[in-house]
Amino acid sequence: MTSVLRCGRALGAAALSVALLSGGTAGAFAAGHAAGPASTTASISVMASKTSVTAGDTVTFTGLTKGLKVGSPLVLQHEKSGTWIPMKATAKVKNGSLYALSAQLNTKGTEKLRVASATMSGKVYSPTVTVKVS
Repeated sequence: MTSVLRCGRALGAAALSVALLSGGTAGAFAAGHAAGPASTTASISVMASKTSVTAGDTVTFTGLTKGLKVGSPLVLQHEKSGTWIPMKATAKVKNGSLYALSAQLNTKGTEKLRVASATMSGKVYSPTVTVKVS
C-alpha cells in the first residue's frame, strides 16, 4: 500500500511538472510572438580580423545579420568628431545571413567602426569595434 501511495505521488508530481513546463513554454512562445511578424528586430554582429594595424593595412570585418534579407546592402562607418561617417567599404548580406567587407585604415589613432544597414523599418547598426592604427 505504501508503494502505491509513493507511486501515485510521483505520478502526480510528474504530471504537475509537465503541466507547468508546458504552460511556461507556451507562455514564453506567446510572449515572443504576441505582436506578430512586425515585432522581429533586425541586428548585425561584427568582428574585425585585426584590432591593431599599421596605417595602410587592410582589415576584414565579418559577421551575421538577423532580420535582414539576402542582398541587403551594408556599409562600414567610422566615428569622426562624434559623427558616424560612411566609408567606401560595402557588402551585401549573403545566404546564411553572413557578410564580409574589407577596408584599408590609413588614419593613425584609435578607429571606432560599425556596420550599418538601412532597412524598410529603420536603420540597423552593429556594436562598435575598435581598431588601433599606428
